[in-house]
Amino acid sequence: MELRLEKEAALLEAIFFLEAEPLDNNALSKISGLGPEIIEPVLEHLQEKYTSEDSGIELVQISGGWIVAPKAELWESLKERYGKKSDKKLSRSAMETLSIIAYSQPITKGEIEAIRGVSADNMIRLLIERSLVKEVGKKDIPGKPIQYGTTKEFLKFFRLNSIADLPKLDETESERFELAR
Repeated sequence: MELRLEKEAALLEAIFFLEAEPLDNNALSKISGLGPEIIEPVLEHLQEKYTSEDSGIELVQISGGWIVAPKAELWESLKERYGKKSDKKLSRSAMETLSIIAYSQPITKGEIEAIRGVSADNMIRLLIERSLVKEVGKKDIPGKPIQYGTTKEFLKFFRLNSIADLPKLDETESERFELAR
């Protein structure tokens, strides 16, 4: 027997349209009133529906939840008008600092500076202002320096489900990120 999921899919589409943040399966079940066992097949149905070339949207898993977003290949055409102000391009040094934090977190300012070879104050401040980086604790060494890590906004910005989805580094790149350790 084939499940007919059109009404359930329409309900989830409406929820995705109204919600701005990614929703996990439990939240979708709670909001929609659909049982958890129905959510998974409905999500699969929607993913299949959006894979056709005549759809401009896709179902994306970001930071542990689901969200409907413009297809990645269309975003270049759309981001100038619809991108957030914080989606402005990051400078090369901001991207370098963000990469170091993403791949080495939790990491202190001193460790970032040891890898980059220059002061990281302004770049860390910029990344915190853009909500891409946050303070995640203090290192248990003399002086208790602040440690930094990435945020859910970072995952959304780069369309990642988790930090584990970052591209893998080759051996040379990995060694560079370990200088501070």
